[in-house]
Amino acid sequence: MPKKDKLIKLECTACHRLNYYSQKNKKKIKERLELNKYCPWCRKHTLHKETK
Repeated sequence: MPKKDKLIKLECTACHRLNYYSQKNKKKIKERLELNKYCPWCRKHTLHKETK
């Protein structure tokens, strides 16, 4: 993992569980990530947002 990339957690907006971990360069991308990912707890694709 390059030194500029930081590990972030992605939380499901429907059930509020932490399902995914990802990386992002915080110097290039200032806003929080929002991705449509599959939630195994909801059993459907939902919006996942970056948490603190």
